[in-house]
Amino acid sequence: MNFFAIWVRNLTYAALLCLLSPVIMWRAVRHGRYRRGLKEKFLGRGEPLASVGSTHTQPFGCDSTRFKATGTGGPSQGNRSCPVVWFHAVSVGEVVQLEKVVAEFRRQSACHFHVVVTTSTDTGYDLAVKRFADSTVTWFPLDFSWSVNAALDRIQPRLLVLMELEIWPNLIAACHQRNIPVAIVNARMSDKSVKGYRRIRPLIAPTLARVRLIAAQSQQYAQRLISLGADPQRIHVTGSVKFDGVTTDRSNPSTNALRQAFGIRPEELVFLAGSTQDPEEQICLQAWMQLREEFPQLRFISVPRHKERFEDVAAFIQKQNLPLYRRSSPEDHSQPSSVVLLDTIGELSAAWGLADVAFIGGSFGNRGGQNMIEPAAYGAVIMFGPNTSNFRDVVALFKTENACIQLASPAELVPAIRQLLTDASHRRSLGLRAQQVVLEQQGAIRQTAQLLLQVADAANRPTAKAA
Repeated sequence: MNFFAIWVRNLTYAALLCLLSPVIMWRAVRHGRYRRGLKEKFLGRGEPLASVGSTHTQPFGCDSTRFKATGTGGPSQGNRSCPVVWFHAVSVGEVVQLEKVVAEFRRQSACHFHVVVTTSTDTGYDLAVKRFADSTVTWFPLDFSWSVNAALDRIQPRLLVLMELEIWPNLIAACHQRNIPVAIVNARMSDKSVKGYRRIRPLIAPTLARVRLIAAQSQQYAQRLISLGADPQRIHVTGSVKFDGVTTDRSNPSTNALRQAFGIRPEELVFLAGSTQDPEEQICLQAWMQLREEFPQLRFISVPRHKERFEDVAAFIQKQNLPLYRRSSPEDHSQPSSVVLLDTIGELSAAWGLADVAFIGGSFGNRGGQNMIEPAAYGAVIMFGPNTSNFRDVVALFKTENACIQLASPAELVPAIRQLLTDASHRRSLGLRAQQVVLEQQGAIRQTAQLLLQVADAANRPTAKAA
């Protein structure tokens, strides 16, 4: 590895941390963020792999020659005789998608292996512990050279899989030196990201060239990655895994449990605003308040994107003198007139199954929109604002099939919902078209798992060389 480049990156990261330290400290004090996993993040150290967590301690035993316990990934650790595959998902959204990839990877594999899942956020970590109870869940190291090398020594992966677009030069360089293949799956490259990376292409190109596999969501994303230095022979267009494994049955147990908890009656309709950021909760609540006298059967459910905003949203609702039901307070009871605040993590996927009209957050703000595939799969009418840069290809699919409503401004929200509530046939038609778009795009997870297994098999061969 280039010693000079490594320490330039280390110094750059340190400078950025110093620059951002006031914001980090404020969030740590105000919202309790960034306090957990400091040893793992800054030093790459932690409990021995075989004892991390409470339910992920049993080693797996291989039953085929695939993934032998010695070789590329280093010697076994403790009583762990099984090879390790390290999957990384930044936060909640990536953890949800990763669960489907890991399940299919396990289904297709001819042997057992130990899964290590890392995350970067508190909410992502908490959800990963729930979703990966049979795996090791720990924190992702910051990209300092000492952190990533210590983490690799501790985890000893046979394969590292990064979700969406995680480009960490020191980590990828360290894996390259150890002949550990790195894969990026469900990869995307937004307009904003590609512009930023082009400014530092000479720095990012060597990192992308070391990635053994990139499974891109679209041909456009693939071309953007190639333009930044990725090897065209290692890029495959698989589609988005977000279309796969989504639930279409509104009567599934999780959704039914929420329906009962929220007291939603069969004759009621639900307007759900999910993954919202400030001030989208206020925009959607005020829209519902304008419509509720005209449509008394309409219920409203608010699901803010970040848990540190739950209290602020609850306070705003209460200031409107509205009855409020909070999911985090099961001792309370929802009334037909209640506004529901879903202030728990990991239940939005099931809650979308309650929605007749679904507003997708981040689209009136500056975040570039959020995932609209889950509500579409249930047959809800999906609507969002003008800022959907993070899901440009997905939005284009829905718009091509006339299966969504895109609003130019918040002022269009009330008229759009009024039309949907007045014309039930139109509402149902939009929802069914959205659901059909989702069903027609499925298949990415199967192809992604096949590609990962090919890379892992190649890494196990004695003749495998670092590229």
